[in-house]
Amino acid sequence: MSNELIINSTQDGERIALLQDKRLIEYHFDRNDTAYSVGDIFLGTVKKVMPGLNAAFIDIGYQKDAFLHYGDLGESFPTLVKWNKSVQSQKITVGSLKNFQFEAPLDKVGKIDNALKKGQQLVVQIVKEPISTKGPRLSTDISMAGRYLVLVPFSNTISVSKKIVSRTERDRLKRLIASIKPDNFGVIIRTVAEGREVAELDRDMQNMTEKWNTLHGNLKAGKPNDKILGELGRTSSMLRDMLNESFDAITVDSPALHEEMRSYLQQIAPDKLGLLKLHTGKVKVFEQHGIEKQLKTLFGKAVTAPGGGYLVIEHTEALHVIDVNSGNKSNQEGDQEATALAVNLAAAKEVARQLRLRDMGGIIVVDFIDMKSAESRKKVEDAVHSVMKHDKARYTILPITKFGLLQITRQRVRPAEAIVTGEVCPTCGGTGKISASILVTDEIDNSIDDLLVAQNQSGITLSVHPFLHAYYTKGLVSRQMKWYLKYYKWVKVMKDTSMGLTEYRIEDENGEEIELHSAAAAMSRLQDRELEIVD
Repeated sequence: MSNELIINSTQDGERIALLQDKRLIEYHFDRNDTAYSVGDIFLGTVKKVMPGLNAAFIDIGYQKDAFLHYGDLGESFPTLVKWNKSVQSQKITVGSLKNFQFEAPLDKVGKIDNALKKGQQLVVQIVKEPISTKGPRLSTDISMAGRYLVLVPFSNTISVSKKIVSRTERDRLKRLIASIKPDNFGVIIRTVAEGREVAELDRDMQNMTEKWNTLHGNLKAGKPNDKILGELGRTSSMLRDMLNESFDAITVDSPALHEEMRSYLQQIAPDKLGLLKLHTGKVKVFEQHGIEKQLKTLFGKAVTAPGGGYLVIEHTEALHVIDVNSGNKSNQEGDQEATALAVNLAAAKEVARQLRLRDMGGIIVVDFIDMKSAESRKKVEDAVHSVMKHDKARYTILPITKFGLLQITRQRVRPAEAIVTGEVCPTCGGTGKISASILVTDEIDNSIDDLLVAQNQSGITLSVHPFLHAYYTKGLVSRQMKWYLKYYKWVKVMKDTSMGLTEYRIEDENGEEIELHSAAAAMSRLQDRELEIVD
């Protein structure tokens, strides 16, 4: 099984696609304007204490106050408050906790108004990003994740992932970590640490200790609502959490991001540097790997499943509903039970894939085709479990009911990914009025002439629909070559299947967009000019 990570850098952020055997199984859009990500640590201020909810609302600079429940304070909360005050008052000048005295653990069944006061400042970490109308959810149980380990301050406990089942390996890892961890820090050993040598674990420990020292330094000079430690970007965190021996390639199309990832890989996995590649081809990276087409087919309301069935996916505020339909599969089997089982087994795999692909969380209800046999229902449940065991998010799967409903709860820490697969009519621009498509070539020619002659631009790139790409590049003396012979400047023409037939985009040599027009806009401008002449 091969794994490839493909990253497309855009003006708004990075589009991240994880391919497994060339099939898209995860997609994320890491936006540049996202300032409140899971793992970020802020210096917050208590705005409201709500005894009825046993929770408080914390101001961390977001438009809506963040939510902090008493159960998310953690046992070490009194110690964290003491350390926070000591750092801000300059009583503690180093990040080490070696001689720091712990306070008594927080009562697990206490009241929020006994722990927090309005106006109090405290260190908080985002555990769930803002979703819909809700602000971020916070915790004061601070932790810093590395590739193999998670560092937990104000604790001395060493825990091992339950997925490491070998008693010998668990004991080995505990002994190694006990010998290298700093005093008064707890450690959670992640699944990927299995079989790792002490040098790799120690390097990971040093990286997290440096992060803690950075947090300490930022907190000393921190002001209310300041982000005192940012989590890695989505791209780097995926590398940290998922990079393993099965990875074949990591491809990026931005030189700056390539250098950033190279530096990060040098820190966490120098042996994996050979996997990192910079895409420099003429065809866009998502086009070359067939990702654009997969995005259009996988994010719609109706999604086909292998074997002829299909899913209908609906989203509401409280839950997601997935309906399984047999499609043309119903004509291929003679036995109704066998047909239902075959369709449901294929759909089960696609359901698990869709949950991970769209990052759907909360309550998911899957309406499978009715099956009379308990054995058939068990097979479908096992199929869902089998595919979802690779999912990094926490989840719970309940047995299929007699009505064929399967209920799943899946950890939701950020908004679900949503891609609009419907397109505005490229001919009319959504107005319902049709203009001549021949106008687009005139508009492009005029734009190229204006840029190359009047504005003296060079190194420009024209992105168009594949039909227009063929129009400009094919032939013994193509129109692209005629431009060169006319202006003595080369115009690169790229095809982009995400664009409408009469849309185009022109970028300068730095990849920044210069213009974006459509034939409808061209017609409007021509009509305006005609009116001016008449007047």
